[in-house]
This record gives sequence, C-alpha cells and structure tokens, in this order.
Amino acid sequence: MKIAHFSDLHYAPGNLKEADRCFGFVGEHAALMHADVAVISGDATDHRLDAHAPSLHRLARRINRLSASMPVLMLQGTFSHEPPGILRNFELMADQHQIYIADRVQQVSLHEGRFVASSGPVFSDDELRAVLNIGADVVFTCLPTVNKGQLAAAVGAKDAATGLEAVLSDYLQSAGRINLQLRAAGIRTVGVSHGTVNGCTTEHGVTMAGFDHEFSLGALFDAECDAFMLGHIHKAQQWERGGRVVAYPGSIGRFHYGEEGDKGYLMWDVEVGAAQADLIVTPSRETVCIDFDGPPDMQRLAAIAQDATDKFVRIRWQVDEEHRQSVDRDAIMALFTNAAELKIEARILPVVRSRAQGISLETTIDRKIERWCEHTDVTAAPLLDRFQLLETGDAEAIASRVLAGLIGNDVRAESSCDIAPEELAECTDANVEMPMPDTTVEIVDSAPASPASAQLSWLDDDLFVA
Repeated sequence: MKIAHFSDLHYAPGNLKEADRCFGFVGEHAALMHADVAVISGDATDHRLDAHAPSLHRLARRINRLSASMPVLMLQGTFSHEPPGILRNFELMADQHQIYIADRVQQVSLHEGRFVASSGPVFSDDELRAVLNIGADVVFTCLPTVNKGQLAAAVGAKDAATGLEAVLSDYLQSAGRINLQLRAAGIRTVGVSHGTVNGCTTEHGVTMAGFDHEFSLGALFDAECDAFMLGHIHKAQQWERGGRVVAYPGSIGRFHYGEEGDKGYLMWDVEVGAAQADLIVTPSRETVCIDFDGPPDMQRLAAIAQDATDKFVRIRWQVDEEHRQSVDRDAIMALFTNAAELKIEARILPVVRSRAQGISLETTIDRKIERWCEHTDVTAAPLLDRFQLLETGDAEAIASRVLAGLIGNDVRAESSCDIAPEELAECTDANVEMPMPDTTVEIVDSAPASPASAQLSWLDDDLFVA
C-alpha cells in the first residue's frame, strides 16, 4: 500500500509562495505515483487565517485537488499554528474521495475509500470485531497535539510539564494491544502524530533532549504500528526496528534561514509487519547564510554574489561600536541585487567598562589599590606611598616635599652637565649631601566676596589672557 505523507505545510501570507509551489509539486507527484491515501500530519497552516485569506483559499484548492486522486487524512497540529476547528472547513472540500479530520485521540479504519472512526481513544471490543469481520485496508492510530491545559487538569500542574510522555506512552501501549490483533488478521497498522521525539534533530542541527518532549522511540514502537508517521520537526529523519519504521518527512519547503538537509515528502510502502519510506525532494527555495566574526569581507561577498541569483541570502556580522561605520551596507546591497531576497543582520558590540574584579570584597583602601594594580599591571608601591602621604601629611608639608623634589632634580641635572664624571663619582663616594632649599609656602586668604560678586566673578575674569 502506497501512502503519501506530507507535514508542516505552514500556509500563511508570508510563506504562501514557497508553501504553494512545494505542495503543488508533491500533490501532483503523489497522484502520478498512484498513492492509495494521503496523510497530512499537522501544521497545514502557520497561524489563524480568515476565511477570505488568499493563503487559505490556495490551500483549500490544493486539498480539493488532492482528494480527487485519493482519500486524505488531516491531523490536528500545534494549536498556535492550527487553531482548533480550522481544519473542519476542509471536510467540505472533498472531491472524489473523503477528507477526514483527526482532531482527537482515536483509531480510524480505511476500507474501500471510507474512513470509520472509533468512539473512544481505541476501538471497543464491538468496533474491533466489526473491523475484523469487514476487513480494512489500513487502521490509523491518530494522536494529535495534546492540550496541555487539559493534561494539567487531569494530572496536576506540577506533573504536566514532565508527565506528558508517560501519559502518551500509556495510550500507545493500549493501542499496541489492539494493533497486534489487527496485524494478526492481516490488516496494516499506521500511527499518525504531531510532536517531538526525544533525541531527534531539528532543521538547524539541534538535538532535542529533555524531559518535556512528547515521545520516546520506545513508546512509539510499543504502539505496534507497521509505520509511524510524525509531524512537527522540519528535518526529515527516520528510525527502523524489525522492519517497522518511525519517520518525519520534515517540512515541504524551506521557511527559515539556516535549515539543513533536503525538503520533501515521504512516499511510504506499507505492508503488514514491514514498511519503507523514501524522501521525495521538493523544489524548495535555496538559501545562503554568510556569517562574519568581524566586518564583512567584501571580496568573499563579491565571489558569493556571482552565484546568488534567485537565491535567498542572509548576511550577518558583528563589529565593535567604534567600527560600525566601517561597513558599507549600500555596497553589500549592490552586490546582491539579483538575489531573490537579501537579509542583513548586523550585531553591534557595545563598549563595556567593568571594575576590577573583587575590588568590592577588600576591606581596606590599601588592599583595594593593590587589587586595582593587579588587574591593570601597575606597580603598587609608589601609589601606596603617595596614599600614605595624603593620609598623614598636611597640605603645606606635601607641597614643600614636592617642590624640594623638583628643585633637587634641577640641581642634579645641572651637576651632571658641569661636573666631570670623575668628580661626580668622588662626590657620590664621599656621600656629599646636596643642599636642600629652604622653601616655605605662604597661604594668603582672599577677601570674602559678596554672594552676588562671588557668583559673577568668573564673568569678569579674562579667560583668554596669555
């Protein structure tokens, strides 16, 4: 039995051109391959769409055309992408074959082109006997996106985040007992769901590992389905165990920059106890992502631009704030005038000034100075001497010492010019003391000025006198 498996169509105004081109291709290809049934495993739309929206109209026409060739099963996807109830409109758009909407947990049999659903999550004993007596081409175990609000009400808010996998695992085991009986009767069994498998890889190369994902591979194989068709992850990937296969087809188009791998849909060949899934690649758009850790290399961009015609290009760089003007955006845009789209993302790194690490933990001023000197590679001893001088000396003594040092330097400089080296050495050996100047500092108190004159005195001064 051939089953055409599509997922994550994401019809929306922003994605319309890409989604419609790719879905149009896969619909026609599935019809040419004479597929027996089509499965859309969630996220046919990208968000809520008005009834008169062009994107919803185009999707409806594609689904209608698909139903002219084969029965169609559509699964409820992520609620933010497919608001509850939006898929019900497509039931009215059937052509030659039925369109069935699986928006609750259930099992659905397909016999002679007609879908028959269970009243509960799995077939009851009477329903199962009817399916076994009448026969079925295939039985689908449908597990749409679970409402976590309802789950929290059932198991408690504390366990809702991490208990979802356990709840779904229990259901898949219950469905597995039914599927074993169906397979024993020679009926194909197929699982359809929308969610994340723990350990799968996203379209950006990120491994999804955690406690809040819907499925483990063990739980999916416990459902005892010949094939398990998944949606939600946009990268095609599959796992096999004993001839049975679990697989994502990925999204039909490339809707984001940086997505890895080919885009397409899966053409399944399902028999009792065995399945095979082949990826059919769609004509999705080509994207080019160029990243620079610094200013863009214009020569490299010029070389890439020659082969970027009709491609979607994203250029990203990061520069320091003081170098932001060195990048010529207009020149970059001129290089990629033939590209289908050019997206420029510049990251400006602000200048960050930080204090010396650990300086606030020191309890004394001396230690704070030493810590600052350690981080700035400055000798601490001279600074500490001057700080001690500020703490212990008065202004007159400090000024006298400074002036004495200046005059002493002048005297030594003159001596080095007028005295021969031999005489200077003798003076040094004899410990001849240099005469210290007798310096005093006179402090003159200015006459107190009136408040008005004090405020305007700076206006009367000649600020530009030589």
